[in-house]
Amino acid sequence: MKTLFKIVAPDMLSDIFAAHPLFHALFNFVIVTLIAVLLTFAARKIVDVIIRFAVTRTKTKWDDVFFNHGVFSKFVNMVPALVFYWSAFSFERGGHWLKKLSFCIIIIVIMDILRAANKAMLEIYDTFEISKDRPLKGLMQIILIVIYCVGLIAMISIMLDKSPALLISGFGAMTAVLLLIFRDTILGFVAGLQIAANNSIRKGDWIVMPQNNADGEVIDIALHTVKIQNWDKTIANIPTHKFMEESFINWRGMVESGGRRISRNMLFDVSSVRRLTDEEIEKLGRIDLIAGYIKEKTAELEKWNEKADSSAPVNMRRLTNIGTFREYAKQYLMHSELLRQDLTLMVRQMPQTEYGLPLQIYAFTKTTEWAAYEAVQSDIFDHLISTAVFFGLRLYQQPGWHDIQVVAEKLGGKLNAENKETDKNA
Repeated sequence: MKTLFKIVAPDMLSDIFAAHPLFHALFNFVIVTLIAVLLTFAARKIVDVIIRFAVTRTKTKWDDVFFNHGVFSKFVNMVPALVFYWSAFSFERGGHWLKKLSFCIIIIVIMDILRAANKAMLEIYDTFEISKDRPLKGLMQIILIVIYCVGLIAMISIMLDKSPALLISGFGAMTAVLLLIFRDTILGFVAGLQIAANNSIRKGDWIVMPQNNADGEVIDIALHTVKIQNWDKTIANIPTHKFMEESFINWRGMVESGGRRISRNMLFDVSSVRRLTDEEIEKLGRIDLIAGYIKEKTAELEKWNEKADSSAPVNMRRLTNIGTFREYAKQYLMHSELLRQDLTLMVRQMPQTEYGLPLQIYAFTKTTEWAAYEAVQSDIFDHLISTAVFFGLRLYQQPGWHDIQVVAEKLGGKLNAENKETDKNA
């Protein structure tokens, strides 16, 4: 090495180097650095060719992932450290610092290799089906933090010539400060373990968390945050520990069941609820879905009425339009090919409200896809709403402009008729 320096630095510079030893050391360091850069560049070209040739010849895809993340090529970054360590023996001054620098470079390179390997292993793990149930991104990030901390302690101990154990013991006094600094990291790590253990959320789950403006699909579960892409394509970043502290709804069960629930009320005007006449019963009996029901129910009511006191109409039982429509809606749902017949299916009357008499449609569609589900639900209510009029039922709605016009016209006609009658009598 000394011979090399004599070649690079001729005798004419010897006097300058002798008068300025610091400049001499700096000059030597620059030369060593240039040599390290050139050797690293050459080694990277050679290694990349060799590794690429080897990787493309294998059948497995895992080595491709490691190669794409640069795990193999990053070993070349050891070259500068080796050059610095070798040349340190040639420095009269500062050689020990160059050795320390070479060790620190080795530690940094090792950390970089482990970081790339961490990402590669996570990418490989995500190709397995189990990754949806047991995401490991948060755990891998914790491992990276541990690697960085160990590497940092090792470099500090090398530069200060102190034992790592002594440095670690010194950190004990800083526990409170470290807990404050790494509070979110610790909470996120604990929450990640609980999420993985309880299998509470996975990638692809539909999560609803109104207090955090989240209603969409989980696209990433990391150490500090869970990313949810809302249905309006916005991204909600929620701290991971929030999923252990606050309530949320996971629609995974609905998706896995293969059926999505319909639960909606039809509000009927109570004044339109009445008993059916014989003519209406005969007419409704022609409807295929309830022909058997009407025939069976009519026979049952006739048997009852034979024993009842007919002097009071209230003693006599008759079919009602709301009850007959309820049976029709039930049969319509049971005969639908778009609904799950193995899950709960019913049409029930709910308690009367100031808005009318609710009739609840409760069923499950065969699809969980949003647009298809809404189409099925809309088709069902299109039919039932338009059919209610055949049973003499009126759906309730608050008076609109058309209703006010109708009332005004009737009142106006009545007033005009009364005025004409008054004028005639006069």
